[in-house]
Order: sequence, then structure tokens, then C-alpha cells
Amino acid sequence: MSSKKSIRVLVVDDSPTMANTLTALLTEEPRIEVVGRAGDGNRAVQLARLLRPDVITMDLLLPGLDGPAAIAHIMSQAPARILVVSAVAEQRGVDLGFQAMSAGALELIGKPNVTNAEELRRWGRELAHSVCLMAEVPVISRRPRAVAPPPVPSGARVDVFGLVASTGGPPALAEVLSKLPRDLPVPMLVAQHITVGFTQGMVRWLSQVCELQVGVARDGERLEPGRVYFPLDGHDLLVDSIGLARLQRSTGGPCPNGDVLLSSLAMAYGRRSGGGVLTGMGEDGARGLLAIRQAGGVTLAQDEASSVVYGMPRAAVELKATDGGTPLALVADLILQSCQRPPFRPARGPEGGAR
Repeated sequence: MSSKKSIRVLVVDDSPTMANTLTALLTEEPRIEVVGRAGDGNRAVQLARLLRPDVITMDLLLPGLDGPAAIAHIMSQAPARILVVSAVAEQRGVDLGFQAMSAGALELIGKPNVTNAEELRRWGRELAHSVCLMAEVPVISRRPRAVAPPPVPSGARVDVFGLVASTGGPPALAEVLSKLPRDLPVPMLVAQHITVGFTQGMVRWLSQVCELQVGVARDGERLEPGRVYFPLDGHDLLVDSIGLARLQRSTGGPCPNGDVLLSSLAMAYGRRSGGGVLTGMGEDGARGLLAIRQAGGVTLAQDEASSVVYGMPRAAVELKATDGGTPLALVADLILQSCQRPPFRPARGPEGGAR
């Protein structure tokens, strides 16, 4: 171990082979110490209380308590940073992953589907990197105060709205989208950083918690109001100069890329574009949000108190892409304000009646 304080990890998986593999891969990182292993949900809760690990890697298809139930118990009794490590090939596991995030998990990572030892080691290095990043995340977020949403600029009316999120994003998106009405007069486009294989599961999950139509965009599709668009796995989503959805394969960095999405909205819609950067690590989305602001559009960033990780929103505020932060509970209100249409008034005839 290095002289720095080690990151204490609890590995939860009902497969002894997988638990052995995870332990071996994680402990190749000098900062990580695996302090315990559990093969079922009940044991995971017990060890979380006993060991108080910094990070838990959690399988979902467990005997006894399943993953989401175990996470709910852990977060109420011995809160920890939880990374879900799930088999992407199993739809039930993917769907449980988003239930797990609602219960308090921070991230979803697909189990390795590799054919040689070098690929497995590469996956293990990525997992260890995620664990090290998660160890820096505060375990419990502070709750926002009930305040009025920031005012939308006078005369603003957007025709499209884009949201960017990363760590902690799926539950944040669920809260925002669930508050928007079915007849929302603009399309919503989302860049949520996520492991390949989980997009369809996220779409299914969000479809169950909101009234809007949620789906994966098709290249060249015309954007419709009241719909929420996600990119295909491994692709960035953007709009072209005439407002059609476009998909391009990601070339590295955050995937899908929030700067690509928001910058394209600024180019295509100008002052009629709106964008928001929600919880997440890093700086993705900040430059794209600045492009929207410079075009005269509406911008927002989630505030620190309601963010699981304040990295991306902080970058947007520091870049002056938006003024201050917006509590998550009020993001939907600001979106609705920004896309309000004037009420319909029928033309009056010469005798005062409607024509």
C-alpha cells in the first residue's frame, strides 16, 4: 500500500469466480484494499454496517435481497458510495440497475465481456479508476432549500432544450422529466454519460416515471415536441442546421458528449435554444452551454447542494455559461418557463364574435 489512506472496497457478487476476478483486478491498483466480500444481499448489508467501506461494487441478481433492495438498506443504515457492476446481456439486470440508482447507487458498469487476459486487465483498470473517482464523492448530498427558480430572461422562448448529466444523472433526469407535462411544447435532447449497453434500460426506466415519450433518436429524424431523445450506445447526439437529429460515433472522451449536443443546439436554434448541465464529474457541457448563452438562449446549471457531484455544473458556472445554480427540484419549472407559449386568442369578428 502507498502512504496515502487506502480506499476500502466491499465486493458483492454471488459468483465466487466473479468475486475473485474483481478482487484481483481491483487490488492491482495500489490505492485500493478489498476489505470484504458478500455473496448475497443480506450479507452485503451486514458487511456494510460492520466494515463501513468507502466504496461497494454491487451485483444486482443476488439471492435473498436483490441489488436495489440491498442498496436501499445500506443507504439507510450505513451509507456508502455504490457502483453497480451488472451483466449488460441480461435485460432484468439492466432494468434493476436503474432501480438501484433510484435507491442510491452512483454509477452503472457492465460486467466484462472479453475474450483475452489483456482486455480483462484493461476493463479492470477502468473499474479501478472509477472506484478511485467514486471515493472522492461525498456520501450524502445536502438537500436544497425551497427557493424560487431563477427568472427566465424577459421575452425568452425556446424551441428545444438539451440536458447533459453524468454521475448521479439518471435519478436527476427522472426527477426533472417526471415533472414535465405530456404536452411539453418542445423536444428534449439528453446526453447522459453511460456505459455501452445501458441506454435502452435507461429509456425503459424513464418511460415508466414520466409522461413524455422517451426514446432513442434515429439519424435524420425530425424532432417532435413532448418527446425526449437519447443517442444510440456509443454515439453522440446533435442536430444539424435544419434541426434534424444526427448521430455520430463517439471518438473518445465523455460519451455521449454534452458539448457536442449543446453546441449544435446553439448553432441550429440560436436564441431559441435552451440547455442545462446537471450533476457529474469533469467539465463536459460547460462549453456547449456557453455557446447557447452567447447565442442568446436560456441556460442553467444544477446547484451544488442538490448535485451528487458538482464538477460539471461548477465548470459551467465558472465559465459564466449561466448565472449561479438551480436546485434540482426547480429545474423543470425553469424549463417550463423558458418554453411557454402565449395563450391562443381567437380573432374577433366585426360584431365581437369569433370568426
